[in-house]
Amino acid sequence: MILAKVVGTVVTTISHPHYKNRRLLVVQPLVMPGDSPDGDFIAVDNTHAGIGDTVLINREGNGARQVLKNPDACIISVIVGIVDSVSVEAAKP
Repeated sequence: MILAKVVGTVVTTISHPHYKNRRLLVVQPLVMPGDSPDGDFIAVDNTHAGIGDTVLINREGNGARQVLKNPDACIISVIVGIVDSVSVEAAKP
């Protein structure tokens, strides 16, 4: 599972049948201060998320296909939840 921020949408005129009638969103993984950021990637929206939302993403093919109830789908990343808030506390020594 990955926490990420939705930063954009993808618009296609032709797409694979498994993506038909599904929104594709560009997401940017969230990292801790001082960590190097990972690259943006595309995830299938299963939650009606929008730009600026913090989301929880299943980025594992088999799990993503199970969420979408399509065992043959060519999908790796799917948004499974919209996060209301994130709180990070420093580890105690």
